[in-house]
Amino acid sequence: MTTVPPFQPAALAAPFEALRARLLAEVNATVHGQDLHLERYEGPPGDPGLFGPASMTWRVHGHPAGMLTGGFAALLLQSLHPLAMAAVDAHSDFRADPAGRLNRTARFVTTTTFGSTAAAEQAIAAVRRIHPRIRGTAPDGRPYRADDPELLTWVHTAEVRCFLAGYQALAATPLTPAECDAYYADAALVAERLGAVGVPGSRAEVARYFAAVRPQLRATPAALDCLRFLRGFGRSPRERAATRLVMNGAVGLLPGWARAELGVRRPAVVRLGVDRPIARGISRTLVWVCGPSEIQRAVRRRVGVGA
Repeated sequence: MTTVPPFQPAALAAPFEALRARLLAEVNATVHGQDLHLERYEGPPGDPGLFGPASMTWRVHGHPAGMLTGGFAALLLQSLHPLAMAAVDAHSDFRADPAGRLNRTARFVTTTTFGSTAAAEQAIAAVRRIHPRIRGTAPDGRPYRADDPELLTWVHTAEVRCFLAGYQALAATPLTPAECDAYYADAALVAERLGAVGVPGSRAEVARYFAAVRPQLRATPAALDCLRFLRGFGRSPRERAATRLVMNGAVGLLPGWARAELGVRRPAVVRLGVDRPIARGISRTLVWVCGPSEIQRAVRRRVGVGA
């Protein structure tokens, strides 16, 4: 009589863990670059960083799919400010080195969110040293400079609005209204240290800010070129296909007036019935792939195992 060997769950789990490790390495290389700079997150013991594990900033910025989709939405929304887009168009290398640009942006957000207090302050100081060099004249004849406090407020507010929208759309447990206000109040700290002024610190303040700034916003030729570039972003057919799906989800996070300015005509039935479910599927996959990551483990060691 043939004996059937007992079922071994570990044998089934091993291939999935190997797949997760391979995909995680790809995600890290694409988003963070080859070096995660774990020294920014590992010490000193007990240091909460700028925010700490109980903050809404840790919660929102720790959701990989919300940040990825929200990050693409932020780029689209930020592009509608003619002066901000003129600075990016003239001084950024995002066309020649899009992966490098993504790595630097992700590294700054991750370091200021989860890094030690010293690492976060160093990252902010580095950006403040660079900003005075970024200045020029927009195509409409107006001067711009990257250290303009009002321009810094625009870039920050557009960014955190989209990060939060990504989290609310894709996280299993969205934030309550009070928690959303706490997130805006938390996140304002980095913008203020960069030199921004009048940074909105609640949902109501963010709504009033957009109402006030909206007359200044429009899709310049550079903004439309940025949209086309992002839609085709990727170093391989697989990356480009994934980017297109994420971009569809990102478009759904934008205010209706922003989609209209960019000329994106995607019916609500498609955004909600097709794009959003696909984005949620990608979200579940990314959450499985990315957590717990090496950065998360390093941060937990620094602030305490239970964080």
